[in-house]
Amino acid sequence: MRPNWFVAFPALLPALALEAPPTRVRLFAPEDRHLTLAFLGGCGEEAARAAWEASAALASGPIEATLGATRPLGNPRRPSALTALLDRGHDALAALLAAHAGPVREAAGLAPERRDPLPHVTLARIQRKASGAQREEALRWAAALDVAGAPLRVDRLALYTWAADRKARLFRLVAERPL
Repeated sequence: MRPNWFVAFPALLPALALEAPPTRVRLFAPEDRHLTLAFLGGCGEEAARAAWEASAALASGPIEATLGATRPLGNPRRPSALTALLDRGHDALAALLAAHAGPVREAAGLAPERRDPLPHVTLARIQRKASGAQREEALRWAAALDVAGAPLRVDRLALYTWAADRKARLFRLVAERPL
């Protein structure tokens, strides 16, 4: 299986302490939390680096944001991502995603994203092998998280791929630059 690639804003949330998740939920390490600009999938390193070069056109300066409500994402019948939407900073980041995700994906030889931009930070994922009851427990856990208002400073852009040891960390930061 080829590793996935993506261009994203690292989401360092130093003040965010999350309660331990239930069984079959993988909590993202603080260093793995990010706000995706463009998901590139298994495009290969050469295409991912071309996308990274195209992302250099993004010049915004830092954006101060806060987390908002939690929301599950993915298939509505079997959501997999447990996320926090953005409150403050939402509109500025949605505009950046709308303006730059398409050209970054196109540089990797991919079609533009068809979905509207939804700025969010994934906090955890429900594992594929979770039972229906475990999924329900995961959704209750995520809904009860008190993350609204947590500050987030978006000041860097990075190219990510899978980590070599995915048991310790999910992602590896390949390159980064300040906004």
